[in-house]
Amino acid sequence: MTAPGPNGRLMKICLSKTEAHNMPIKRKPEPNSDGSWPVTITYLKMTNKPKPQTIPAPAIPHAIQRAENPTVSFYRFLYDAVGRDWGWMDRKLMSDEELEEVIKHKDTEIYVLYIRGVPAGYAELNFRKFPAEVDLAYFGIMPEFIGMKLGPYFLDWAIKQAWLRDPDCITVNTCTLDHPKALPLYQRFGYAPYKQKELSIAPIRD
Repeated sequence: MTAPGPNGRLMKICLSKTEAHNMPIKRKPEPNSDGSWPVTITYLKMTNKPKPQTIPAPAIPHAIQRAENPTVSFYRFLYDAVGRDWGWMDRKLMSDEELEEVIKHKDTEIYVLYIRGVPAGYAELNFRKFPAEVDLAYFGIMPEFIGMKLGPYFLDWAIKQAWLRDPDCITVNTCTLDHPKALPLYQRFGYAPYKQKELSIAPIRD
């Protein structure tokens, strides 16, 4: 579900409801005694621009393009394709009107990675707290393209894009339902954990 972050904005916290859409969750946790799922959210930040890394670009036709004024249907396609294996639920629970307000906000920037003209992943940057912070609200690769080493390339690009306006820091969060390489990948690129939150959520049904 969606919850207010520290400044009142909406943020992904990997929550669900028992009536949620059926989803093939890949990282189901061991349930608590009451049947709920334990979830740990890790919050990370980067306070200095990272040292340049040599990240090879994909050796196949590719492009990164901003989705300007995106339609709700296109965004829902991206969100579901990237997040369905990892328990992404909050945007699914929003009405079209609520979602449109978020994705078309002047401080939201959505970038899509294309491989041979086909969407392969997306990154969403939230500038609502700029200049104090730029948040990488969502980031991921679609399952058909995982294993092609696109994640490091695209994350490196997204981090550079977030630093273009020279914010005080950039942030991201991940949870134990996400891809197992998400947390170490963020740390590899210079994000450092500063807080964790333990939650119990209703199981997400397959």
